[in-house]
Amino acid sequence: MTDLNSFIVRLPKAELHLHIEGSLEPELMFALAARNGVPIPYASVDEVRSAYAFSNLQDFLDIYYAGASVLVTEADFHDLAMAYFDRAAADGVVHAEIMFDPQTHTDRGIAFDTVIRGLLSAMAEAEATHGMTSALIMSFLRHLSEDAAFETLAMAEPWLDRIAAVGLDSSEVGHPPSKFAQVFAAARAKGLKLVAHAGEEGPPEYVYQALDLLNVDRIDHGNRALEDAALVERLAREGMTLTVCPLSNLKLCVVGDLADHPIDRMLAAGLKATVNSDDPAYFGGYVADNYRAVAAARGLSREDIATLARNSFTGSFLPPDAVAGHLAAIEGHVGMG
Repeated sequence: MTDLNSFIVRLPKAELHLHIEGSLEPELMFALAARNGVPIPYASVDEVRSAYAFSNLQDFLDIYYAGASVLVTEADFHDLAMAYFDRAAADGVVHAEIMFDPQTHTDRGIAFDTVIRGLLSAMAEAEATHGMTSALIMSFLRHLSEDAAFETLAMAEPWLDRIAAVGLDSSEVGHPPSKFAQVFAAARAKGLKLVAHAGEEGPPEYVYQALDLLNVDRIDHGNRALEDAALVERLAREGMTLTVCPLSNLKLCVVGDLADHPIDRMLAAGLKATVNSDDPAYFGGYVADNYRAVAAARGLSREDIATLARNSFTGSFLPPDAVAGHLAAIEGHVGMG
């Protein structure tokens, strides 16, 4: 392990942008398909991996939703999440705020309670096994209606004390944040934090809408905010966390090459950027892979990398005392070199 690689892996970090359904590795997909008798349109693990050549977000989503069909029982959701937690712990993740898409499952007849019980049991096991804390972000699918999002919020009512935030994901273009202003206001009234994908494929205007109409606490992605100097200045001034996903940006052609990735420009502009893995099974890397790849491509210093890790905690929904403890651990790690 090279010195920089060792520094990255040992650096305590939080992951704030992870879709748990997007951590479904082909091997587990095949195992769950067999366990549940669910047909999938691939003959082998290699065939699945070869299908992971996307030209845009929608190409990816088509495969993502097909893969999710193998998730049927509480045990399936537990096994899915536990596989992620094991990988994340090996990458130095000590806190994870994981997104789940209940509509992907309830729309095919899987009970909301089945999904969340499986995830919560894995979260408890991850804390017992790895000492890793975690939180749930319930994401609404933006290609569906706001009424459907309200129905999902109602299903979640018995579980709201176990859900930290709501989010907004899926097909961005043509589904602006403004479409979900009312359900986000209702979620806020229930005490939930708010996050939304904005400025991945959508324009800077979507970032403005997420800020002004949804009143989000965090922006997921946010790359295209860099096209608007006034927006960049505002995001920096307000200390708005951006959950950036470098390998996802490459795989979905948000950037043509990691050599062109804006992560260092974000930091230089005072933006509170973080590094995350998004859908790691599909995009070819978990969180340490993302740190390594972007550090190599953009020549990030150890201080840049430490700043990204600090941002991951200060941008999290952890209580202040927990954040302070993690920041102190980072300083200890940096001091050791």
